[in-house]
Amino acid sequence: MRLEPIDRPSSLLGRVMSFGMKRMLGRAIAPARVMYNRVPRLWNVSFALLRLDASLEIPTSLNLLVKTHLSMRNGCDFCQDIARAMAVREEVGLERFDALHRWRESELFDEGERAALAYAEAVNERRVDDAVFAELRKHWSERAIVEITVCCAVENYYNTLNLALDIHGEGLEGLARQARAA
Repeated sequence: MRLEPIDRPSSLLGRVMSFGMKRMLGRAIAPARVMYNRVPRLWNVSFALLRLDASLEIPTSLNLLVKTHLSMRNGCDFCQDIARAMAVREEVGLERFDALHRWRESELFDEGERAALAYAEAVNERRVDDAVFAELRKHWSERAIVEITVCCAVENYYNTLNLALDIHGEGLEGLARQARAA
């Protein structure tokens, strides 16, 4: 990490959110300790994005697959770790996450998921061509297309923050597995 974590949040919101993270994820996460505890208003941004995420109508599994795929492409270890931890927590199953590097040919992905992953790659490169969009449209409603696009944008936001500040995975997937087994 490029900045030392702050383990004692100065704001009441920071203390409440740190407590909530410890209960949900097993620890206060590094982005919160490095960024949010320095700029407490970032808690509000993160909370708003979490509420938005909870309101999406696309399947949770697709949301997490898109996030993990983009995090893999962008090299954000932390975001991969937390997405996989959420998959464990939500009992999504990790087989498809393990196969993301070969999603085009894997039988674990249906055509709708493939279309969404191709679209996510194009969004990530900021070059969505008509053929990719047409394929996406065959499988998803207009609302779902907007939600997938939002997932891509939010994931790139988090990837940018974590990569710039050299924040890495923290074993959140392992903690989620332990909590699930208990």
